[in-house]
Amino acid sequence: MPTPVNPFKQALAERRPQIGLWLGLANACAAEICAGAGFDWLLIDGEHSPNDLASVLQQAQAIAAYPATHAIARVPVGHGHVGQMLIKQYLDLGVQTLLVPMVDTPGQAAEIVHSMRYPPDGRRGIGSARASRWGRYPDYYRQANAQVCLLVQVESREALDNLDAIAALDGVDGVFIGPADLSASLGHIGNAAHPEVQEAIEHAIARIRAAGKAAGILTADEAQARRYLALGALFVAVGLDTGLLARSTSALAAGFRNTTDIPEAPRSASPY
Repeated sequence: MPTPVNPFKQALAERRPQIGLWLGLANACAAEICAGAGFDWLLIDGEHSPNDLASVLQQAQAIAAYPATHAIARVPVGHGHVGQMLIKQYLDLGVQTLLVPMVDTPGQAAEIVHSMRYPPDGRRGIGSARASRWGRYPDYYRQANAQVCLLVQVESREALDNLDAIAALDGVDGVFIGPADLSASLGHIGNAAHPEVQEAIEHAIARIRAAGKAAGILTADEAQARRYLALGALFVAVGLDTGLLARSTSALAAGFRNTTDIPEAPRSASPY
């Protein structure tokens, strides 16, 4: 069997916008429901959600049944020995595209690129795993470097200062702007809509595009998402499964709270 082409990486290279959804419920059934919705990609969050390797695998397997939707996973950390180990394990699960948080310097980004690739271009360890379908992709180890996709997160003032050098690195396919942490770093915690934060995001998208790389971001505000796409962002997450569930259940409960026109249930003489 041939090693699968990474459709998400291919779409970014062809400058085709990709619309995604964040998965934080850490549940394969929820992931499958979202996979059937028609998003281009789904992000399995290993940083801020209660996921482990087993649950990431289960969700990736559920999403794989829907070929039009690409599974991306965010590792908890990508730096140092722990980061190198986690990147190897996530890739071995068969996840082709990884999002790495808190990348502040080009040195950190270069280290992560190295962890993503097999020798001689990197230091990813070789082992029989799901990524190669346990050896059934005979050319996997020779072709994997071309198919893995690395997205690094820029989400601090320091990262903005180093953005041009980070985006210029070979092996960085896209740069994701983290609006929540970026707003905190800029002194506007909890207020990603602040004009200073929005100006920084707008300039960052332009700088990422100028480097020839794909810019990405997350927002649950539809108008804002469309604005980022108009600015040239190529991979935009337009919501979170946790947020959708929270809002929908709250709205449903509110619709029945303190309702006075619900008829009283008939009483029965017997409890049976």
